[in-house]
Amino acid sequence: MTDPKKVKLQKRGSRGQSLGKGLGSLLSDVHVSKKDSEKENSSALSSAVSEIETDWIDANPYQPRQEFEQEKLEELADSIKIHGIIQPITVRKLEAKKYQLISGERRLQASKLAGLKTIPAFIRTANDQQMQEMALIENIQRENLNAIEIAHSYQRLIREFGLKQEELGDRVGKKRATVTNYLRLLKLPFEIHVAIKENQISFSHAKPLVNIEDSKKQLAIFDRIIAEDLSVRKVEEIVKNLKLEKQEEKPAAKPQDTEFNFQIKRVQNKLATQFGTKVKIQSSDKGKGEIKIPFTSTDDLNRILELLNYSD
Repeated sequence: MTDPKKVKLQKRGSRGQSLGKGLGSLLSDVHVSKKDSEKENSSALSSAVSEIETDWIDANPYQPRQEFEQEKLEELADSIKIHGIIQPITVRKLEAKKYQLISGERRLQASKLAGLKTIPAFIRTANDQQMQEMALIENIQRENLNAIEIAHSYQRLIREFGLKQEELGDRVGKKRATVTNYLRLLKLPFEIHVAIKENQISFSHAKPLVNIEDSKKQLAIFDRIIAEDLSVRKVEEIVKNLKLEKQEEKPAAKPQDTEFNFQIKRVQNKLATQFGTKVKIQSSDKGKGEIKIPFTSTDDLNRILELLNYSD
């Protein structure tokens, strides 16, 4: 079979150049001559589009999107039957007649539903990390991912490639605080994860809940969000009030604690009188502690040592 027919695309406009540092380094269009395009180079990204048989393309093992709605896939398939593929997918070549999808899984699945035997695709050279980053960035920019899918993708990039949060932010064009906020969502109860995936609550609704340590209280507020259709501002207010209440709460002293504290205070005052300086006694619940006797000078230290009958 002859090589796939290649069609040159125009360079992207200024909008594509402003998508973030990570995307710029991963997906920037590079002019490549026919001779250079045949060379193996891990940093080279082809700007040409090829028609590739859909059966030659394997799924992306790093696909950040976890769920695809069948109804929407069928709607996209109907559109493809009429208009064709407007935006090519992106793949990397593994070997002859074998490619691996980087981004565009919905378009690939819908094309198969529409009965297409071939699909236009960018063929790019990418390692596993670049592949995962490209898939994540494209989905984020298309707003195809929910907050939990984004959080899991960030977590996977950090875990598998040893990236720090700041490094990851640079790679995907996000601030470190944004990356942190997404990762913190993974600490929330499973019920809230499901609600975010199903668009019952937004990322902005869920973010304040992370500041509450008690999962039962998190779920209680979540139930109120659903039942009362609370605004983000109202959720933030509820969380703020809960934190203030917790700060104001002081556990009642036990009778034995009161007596013990009284005795400690009494000994502390007696020692302060004896040494002529402020003495502090610190004690734990287990009865362990320390006595601190401060001094202001060498002479003052020698004075205290004499009172302790200390000799060198």
